[in-house]
Amino acid sequence: MVFSSIPFLYYFLPAVIGVYFLVPRKLKNTVLLLFSLVFYGWGEPKLLALMVFTIVLFWGCGLAIGASGEQGRRKFWLLTSVVISVALLGLFKYADFFIGTFNSLTGLGVPMLRLALPVGISFYTFQCLSYTIDVYRGTVPPQRNILSFGAYVSMFPQLIAGPIVRYSDIARQLEDRSHSMEGFFGGLRRFLVGLGKKVILADNLALLVSQFRASEEKSVLFFWMYALAFTLNIYFDFSGYSDMAIGLGRIFGFRFPENFNYPYLSGSITEFWRRWHMTLGGWFRDYIYIPMGGNRVSKKRWVLNILTVWMLTGLWHGAAWNFVLWGLLFGLLLMVEKWIPKLKNLPGILRHIYVMLVVMLSFVLFNGESIAQAGADLAGLFGIGGVPLVSESALYYLKSCTVLFLVGIAGTTPAVKLAADKIDRTKAGAVLEPLTLLLLLLICTAYLVDGSFSPFLYFRF
Repeated sequence: MVFSSIPFLYYFLPAVIGVYFLVPRKLKNTVLLLFSLVFYGWGEPKLLALMVFTIVLFWGCGLAIGASGEQGRRKFWLLTSVVISVALLGLFKYADFFIGTFNSLTGLGVPMLRLALPVGISFYTFQCLSYTIDVYRGTVPPQRNILSFGAYVSMFPQLIAGPIVRYSDIARQLEDRSHSMEGFFGGLRRFLVGLGKKVILADNLALLVSQFRASEEKSVLFFWMYALAFTLNIYFDFSGYSDMAIGLGRIFGFRFPENFNYPYLSGSITEFWRRWHMTLGGWFRDYIYIPMGGNRVSKKRWVLNILTVWMLTGLWHGAAWNFVLWGLLFGLLLMVEKWIPKLKNLPGILRHIYVMLVVMLSFVLFNGESIAQAGADLAGLFGIGGVPLVSESALYYLKSCTVLFLVGIAGTTPAVKLAADKIDRTKAGAVLEPLTLLLLLLICTAYLVDGSFSPFLYFRF
């Protein structure tokens, strides 16, 4: 089940809200747990067993760490949770990648496992790991109520595509959180804005990406339109989902961390990664980079730390070599910015152009189905291989999508939000805002009823 679907919007969500607010406070986490399991098992019920196993494993390990006075035992239970969860993630997500790589290097024909990838496994595995690590560090006490812990792990708003919510972020909220009409309608507003980003912008941009792939009349212009379309598509797809998740959390009394802060306004790659998928960057910083020594080590060790973290960041996004290269590219660029501080002295417009050029090229690499295809797409951007500058199909789609591009570019800046906030402060705002949100819901519903469908890009991660 996805947020941008009729069953979720008009059946599942009203049902869970109705039951949640009818039951007493002590049963609210149980309601969230049960509905979240229904949500997760909607498309693939057999994967519920893995989810339940994950909940029991980390809950048990957390209790064991908290109950153990001996450091060796505490470390044993921590390593148990880490090894088993990483093994499961490796089995389901990376086994075929490593088998394929091994076959390519050796010429052997080891059969692929072809296991179905559990939706959101990368997200909830990282969330669970943050729990046992924080319990081991003494940052949070172990959760003794398995129903409350299960609600944290499986909570449907952020279960399958983030943001990555650490247990420490909502530990107190699981036990005691407040509900208000202001919070409810504020969450609903955030959810509908995210829904609009996804259905109206991301899905239409994804359609252009598909049309580019299917076209036999590619040109340099068309390649750059594709690069821009995908760069906007992945932003609105993922930030739209994050908005919906944060909004839903607010409806149920939770405050989830923000995940995006207008990353396309960045003036450096360092700043870009402080604004893009912030919960993932923070997770790798606190649980991988700093424990490895961070930058408080020798220069050679620091380089190793950076490259390791960014290789893992790339692999986290997908089991393919283009994702590894994508991660390493950003690792190298971050080191270059660190080594050449004078880059900060360049005019702001030049730094912004540099960032957006790098980001667009990196997303072309990111979206390639293989290294060969990504290489061909990058070559096409610069007319290598005899690619013509312009084609009729490119001009046609440029005329058709100019407004979509302009709206998309505007949507990556605070301009729309600032304008909306300004209107809200007027007398007409009290009427215009609910009418605008209702219109947004109706437009999204019309798109969904019409049969347009595009799954969230980050479901595969």
